[in-house]
Amino acid sequence: MAFTYILTNATNTVLYIGVTNNLIRRVYEHRTKAIAGFTERYHLNKLVYYESFNDIATAIEREKTLKKWNRDWKERLINEFNPSWRDLYEEICF
Repeated sequence: MAFTYILTNATNTVLYIGVTNNLIRRVYEHRTKAIAGFTERYHLNKLVYYESFNDIATAIEREKTLKKWNRDWKERLINEFNPSWRDLYEEICF
């Protein structure tokens, strides 16, 4: 299993697109600032979107595609999946 995901900050002003083979662990790492970098600097810890795939290669390809999209397209994708932009982290943990 592999995942492509989108994180944002409390005000939904910055988007981060990532890929992982363990969504719960990876979002936890972002939330706890376990790894220094972009998500730590911009306080990106709210999971607002994710997709699952059978293999990591497909997830990476989707990540690359999404990163090329403009902001409006990304927002539309999030709005279709999660109209209120609520944090989905608790939902995926249970």
